Amino acid sequence: MSTPSPMEISLQNPQDTVIPDQNGFIAVDSAPSPSLPQDKVLVSVEVSLKPSSTARIDDVRSAVERMLEKRSLSYTDGPVPVPPDDQFLTENVQRICICDTDEWVQNHEILLFWQVKPVVHVFQLSEEGACEDVSGDGQPSTFNEWILPAKEFDGMWESLIYESGLKQRLLRYAASALLFTEKGVNPFLVSWNRIVLLHGPPGTGKTSLCKALAQKLSIRFNSRYPQCQLIEVNAHSLFSKWFSESGKLVAKLFQKIQEMVEEENNLVFVLIDEVESLAAARKAALSGSEPSDSIRVVNALLTQLDKLKSAPNVIILTTSNITAAIDIAFVDRADIKAYVGPPTLQARYEILRSCLQELIRTGILSNFEDCESLMLPNYGSLKEKLNMPEVQDARTLHMCKQLLETAEACEGLSGRSLRKLPFLGHAALASPYGCDPSKFLSTMIDTARRERSELPD
Repeated sequence: MSTPSPMEISLQNPQDTVIPDQNGFIAVDSAPSPSLPQDKVLVSVEVSLKPSSTARIDDVRSAVERMLEKRSLSYTDGPVPVPPDDQFLTENVQRICICDTDEWVQNHEILLFWQVKPVVHVFQLSEEGACEDVSGDGQPSTFNEWILPAKEFDGMWESLIYESGLKQRLLRYAASALLFTEKGVNPFLVSWNRIVLLHGPPGTGKTSLCKALAQKLSIRFNSRYPQCQLIEVNAHSLFSKWFSESGKLVAKLFQKIQEMVEEENNLVFVLIDEVESLAAARKAALSGSEPSDSIRVVNALLTQLDKLKSAPNVIILTTSNITAAIDIAFVDRADIKAYVGPPTLQARYEILRSCLQELIRTGILSNFEDCESLMLPNYGSLKEKLNMPEVQDARTLHMCKQLLETAEACEGLSGRSLRKLPFLGHAALASPYGCDPSKFLSTMIDTARRERSELPD
């Protein structure tokens, strides 16, 4: 019998035992484990420290684990209140958040505390922001650098909504890529390159997903790699006005990256946005439609990527709007080639729901009693509620129907356009203060239809 994937594991099956590794990632064994009670599900609990905290990460982790043991919590994604009577946690912890339960829970049920083995990740956000690489030879900066986890990317992972499983697939891929290298798997027998290629139309959040993935992995692997960096390559700066110099600039950039990965406690993420500008198909250059200097750039890039393959602590994240324009040798090197397309109806609903909930939270939408506490159901729950209208709050149900109608009217819009839509809808209101959510949604539907009509053919 084949080993089940995490989504197939049944909590009711006493033969399946979930075994955590040191980073909280998942392996499944068909035999009971003496170290873990049977049927335990691994759930990540992320703990963000206050900027002022000087507490040891191990001490905070132990304190949170004790706190979770004392509380009979059900586990669903979202924040956990910091106990006001725990002075150590209140002084040091900014927030505690449960993640990844949707990997295990189907039909919108909940995980009970006795079913869960929490894996606590403690981190402190860097507030430094991006640093530019300053070259002294008059060339523009070739990359930006962030220390991770960065305050700038806080909350980005949660805000990105895609088809079910994409984000978890990327997390599991990175875990496997780092584990194979860490365990010394022979790369001549089992091949992997630690290269991710996200491709799809503009505005679907590919670059944001790469940055958010790096942020998330820096949190999940901080016990193994206490230092993490994100290097965002400025691809256009690597093309020199001097013929044949571009290949040398690529080699010079990757020499700097190679120096960073030599520190074994440092996990380095290299982001190459619009990678087709660096890895343009050499076939086009040979046919004369591209300058021959671009061949040198592609050759230099592939050579440098092959050199980085021996380093265990680097992951290459790339994006492209035009996959057909990328050299086939680069595409072949990518372990994961994930298509990131326009949002589905469910994703559009969830994106707009999060936007609406934020406008309600900030008071921009009001005119309802207890409007601030109004919680709109997710897409799965909505389908159930629409089938049982007689037992629902009529106000909430009406808003949900309007929100679904808005999502349907947004077909064809990118995720970027969807996030902008509530602002454009609000700007179209005659009276922008204290607007009724229902009236606002009606305006949003009209705005969505106008935006769709202005899309290029």
